[in-house]
Amino acid sequence: MNILAEPRLMRQHWWMLLIRGIAAVLFGLAALFWPGLTLLVLVTLFGAYALIDGIAAVIGAIRERHVAPRWWVLLLEGIVSIIVGILTFIWPGITALALLFLIAAWAIITGVVEIVAALSMNRALALEWTLALAGILSLLLGAFLILQPAASLLGLVWAIGVYALIFGVLLIVRAFQFRSRTRGPQLSGSR
Repeated sequence: MNILAEPRLMRQHWWMLLIRGIAAVLFGLAALFWPGLTLLVLVTLFGAYALIDGIAAVIGAIRERHVAPRWWVLLLEGIVSIIVGILTFIWPGITALALLFLIAAWAIITGVVEIVAALSMNRALALEWTLALAGILSLLLGAFLILQPAASLLGLVWAIGVYALIFGVLLIVRAFQFRSRTRGPQLSGSR
């Protein structure tokens, strides 16, 4: 049983995925509408997003640790996001290249965790496609950033903005998929 597919989590905490998705969409829109952001502003926006995303993931994992055997997967993802968020605030003068590799590492770790989680889910729920697609998107962003380190800061802002927007929409769709499950008949294994 995976924490992201556990029926009790779906019914009670779908809104946490919604918060994560909205944060990603807002970050993506900010990056796309203000492409001339300075590195300091980009670091601050990304740091805030990673911190909020990590805190939401850690809270979800801790709250469900007694009912979801693989709660630690979400906890690990959350801890990585929190660490990356904090590092962006500790070193605000970070260079564009260092930020690029920091974001690339975060995207790759997040993508791997999401794909593993999607593959370990209960197939009867038919919800894993959004998580798997989000994981693939994360991996593609990480690979692109590593393979194109000489990309301009404007290109980095646009790539991250598009990624965050698509990723956020996928999380929002997933949250509403979970929410719609709460309105249907009682799921087996609940309560």
